[in-house]
Amino acid sequence: MEELAKSVSELRFALDTFYLLMSGVLVMWMTAGFAMLEAGLVRAKNTTEILTKNVLLYTIACVMYLLIGYNIMYVDNGAGGWLPSVGTLLGTQAEGASHSLESDFFFQVVFVATATSIVSGAVAERMKLWSFLLFCVVMTGVIYPVEGYWTWGGGFLKEAGFSDFAGSGIVHLAGAAAALAAVLVLGARRGKYGKNGEIYPIPGSNLPLATLGTLILWMGWFGFNGGSQLMLSDAANASAIGKVFVNTNAAAATGALGALLVTKLTWGKADLTMVLNGALAGLVAITADPASPSPLFASLIGILAGALVVYAIVSFDKLKIDDPVGALSVHGVCGFFGLMVVPFSNEATSFGAQLLGAAVIFGWVFLASLVVWLLLKATLGIRVGEEEEMMGVDLHECGVDAYPEFVTVKSSH
Repeated sequence: MEELAKSVSELRFALDTFYLLMSGVLVMWMTAGFAMLEAGLVRAKNTTEILTKNVLLYTIACVMYLLIGYNIMYVDNGAGGWLPSVGTLLGTQAEGASHSLESDFFFQVVFVATATSIVSGAVAERMKLWSFLLFCVVMTGVIYPVEGYWTWGGGFLKEAGFSDFAGSGIVHLAGAAAALAAVLVLGARRGKYGKNGEIYPIPGSNLPLATLGTLILWMGWFGFNGGSQLMLSDAANASAIGKVFVNTNAAAATGALGALLVTKLTWGKADLTMVLNGALAGLVAITADPASPSPLFASLIGILAGALVVYAIVSFDKLKIDDPVGALSVHGVCGFFGLMVVPFSNEATSFGAQLLGAAVIFGWVFLASLVVWLLLKATLGIRVGEEEEMMGVDLHECGVDAYPEFVTVKSSH
């Protein structure tokens, strides 16, 4: 019997480890989703650079989180603290763990990349590539891991009752806070706003690509939320994962519908970019707790987030805060919204704890990022010159056109 029990335990360990690894693979695939979404929503002359940023931010996240970030966030930290320690590389396997330490690292590192991807879209078309990459080093190595320790790592926000199942605040609001700091220091794209308050739309170059990116993100979100259950190997956890999948999908679907209804009622048109952002808004909002709500309540969260994101995008534009892909609205506004609706279905937390967590995460990431952006501005500079911006950052930063035939034909006319 003892040998049988050992075999069952090892089988469960292997199953949970494999599930976490495959969930991480799905979240890693979200890098492709962000790349395609952002490439579709920027102008053709800036496509290569935005793709370069998305590939390199993922690689930087993997290296920095391995060397520094994971150790700050999880290794040798005391419960309820605010100052993290730095343990040895990856630490040691905890006794009685349900999955391997390496699978835990892999699942966590792809979340770091997701948070950093949010910044990429918001600063598109006018930021220097190397300044952005240097910021990624600090974001993935220090800024994100510190607030990650305060929450998932068992720090003081966790002890205060803050709850964020898969990262509406820890990942999405944090990414938006870093993005907002960047946008405020960077300024708007040239030609976006007039002297008398006019707002001039700058359409993206490839809506099929943006749609593909959104659908890839939707798919990856099942790993994002489903994997955050962390265990599959018993009936309770398997059932919980099924509910997480259903609620995640429902919120995305109703998020798209919410945005569609608002755009139709407001402008009389079905705005595809708003519909895409509506689906993402629903996904971001449900991420704070996809396990507790009923599918109908998850659908309500989604439709409200989908409507909210349209108004948020319009509001940021009126404030002359230029965000080419709507990242501040999708991940920031709807991330906060997602955190604040958790107590309606989860009695284990409170509105006060959720508000505290949101304020601390936003405050820390925004201020720390602002310092880094200001230092970069004062040293390397963070914005390309006027001529480079007009010609496109592809030519200036990468020397490669994403659509060379299109550029050749256009220039010949």
